[in-house]
Amino acid sequence: MGDKTLGKSWRDQLSTETRTSTEADGAISTERVPGLTILAHPDTNRVGEVAVLPGLVGGRAEELSRLSPRFAPTDGGEARPLAEARISRQPIVLKPKGQSVLLEPGGTRTRLLVNGEVVRDAVVVEPDEDVVLVLAARVALVLHLMDPRVVDLPHYGMIGESMALAAVRRDIARVADLPYAVLLRGESGTGKELVARALHDAGPRRAGPFLSVNMAAIPPALATAELFGASRGAFTGAGAGHPGYFERANGGTLFLDEIGATPPEIQPLLLRALENGELQPVGGTAPRKVDVRVVSATDSDLSASSVGFHSPLLHRLAAYEIELPPLRQRRADVGRLFFHFLRQELLTVGEPERLEQAGWVPAGLVARLALYRWPGNVRQLRNVARQVAVASRGAEVLELPERLEKLLLEKLPRSKLPKSQPPTQASFREPSDVSVEELRAVLASCDWEVKPAAAALGVSRGSLYNLMERHGIRRASQLERDEILAVLDDREDLAAAASRLEVSQRGLRLRWRELQGSSPDS
Repeated sequence: MGDKTLGKSWRDQLSTETRTSTEADGAISTERVPGLTILAHPDTNRVGEVAVLPGLVGGRAEELSRLSPRFAPTDGGEARPLAEARISRQPIVLKPKGQSVLLEPGGTRTRLLVNGEVVRDAVVVEPDEDVVLVLAARVALVLHLMDPRVVDLPHYGMIGESMALAAVRRDIARVADLPYAVLLRGESGTGKELVARALHDAGPRRAGPFLSVNMAAIPPALATAELFGASRGAFTGAGAGHPGYFERANGGTLFLDEIGATPPEIQPLLLRALENGELQPVGGTAPRKVDVRVVSATDSDLSASSVGFHSPLLHRLAAYEIELPPLRQRRADVGRLFFHFLRQELLTVGEPERLEQAGWVPAGLVARLALYRWPGNVRQLRNVARQVAVASRGAEVLELPERLEKLLLEKLPRSKLPKSQPPTQASFREPSDVSVEELRAVLASCDWEVKPAAAALGVSRGSLYNLMERHGIRRASQLERDEILAVLDDREDLAAAASRLEVSQRGLRLRWRELQGSSPDS
């Protein structure tokens, strides 16, 4: 985008430059502005930085190279280029093509993967589908659309700048200060309690209590007393009586998760509490007034007749509805979320310094995470970060549990790129069809790991080993001690050494241990 973006925050770019862009016929609408978000970078502090591409709105081309565009932190700060030495100064050109984008690698020497496939010729991509790019096996990006209407909205504690998450933040801003009940819809693990808390904190009840209750965890026999309280002597063990959730949340917000699990006999009482602000404690003789805002959540279709949920209660709970997107619709947020969780987990296992090692988390791995379907959503991603931190504990390089690696490879979606591109699935072809250029590009994109490279090329692992030998591409097991020492830095960073030597980190670690054990002065 040139020097005009230097020093501008990404929000400045999004709000001012898109307003000054002239929308051409067939160009992308200014209501949805294309941008690039960093998924992975050797400097992990840069993950999540954003570059707005206003030229695509105005019908002009944009460039992607080592020097352009400039990416800015989402929390403020100066914009700067990717500045990764392995990415060529010769750009990849992005051109508007209707509502699509034409990627032209041109004469760049940068190895480019688009949604997991090696691309050497021009290809049309759809930014509204969140396109994952990997440059030179070192940097992973997402080409996606952004919403200029949310530049001034707070984040409400939610991580990401995707269009889908922007819509949630916009909904929170619209309804947070209103007294209406809100129904949150979304798959399990999408962060419904986080949104409920944001509605509370951003509204006039922020000084009051916030209580959360999982309706599926309350035994039906105790649901009335748990929600509405019990008077003294109402039942055995209620000698002093106790307030229910509604009374304890008086003046604040009550979050009812899994609202679809509310017992049928409780639903009329819940409706009364919502309509009149009245509740009847078990064993009580008079109703009590409460002032509670109710936010509820479900991952079910409560309007379906098979669910057995009372329609009047549903209408009262859903005075305003917010739909939470699944993680598979938030590819641009996966990098920031993963590194956020990974930092927390590495701190727990006592190795927070791992992320200071350049390239410790391979860009190809983060790209695979972004392409995964995530049936368990953000909760599942956090669990993956925990597994990576634990599996890598005490290891020189990142360790991916075999079960997890297999899962991520199997669940990659089928690409929508032209059929002429190399296959990502195991549709085997003749090894002789694989050129040395394609072989090296795919190995580099897979961080020189043989198993995923063989799957990407569509050949067996045995055939891949033969191809590597034929074209003089060595494995880590063939390296000598002096060769490894020549590229090791003072910190003995095996991850960086593997990148320089063009071998897998796992293989280099094993070879280094073997050589250390056989060295007379080790």
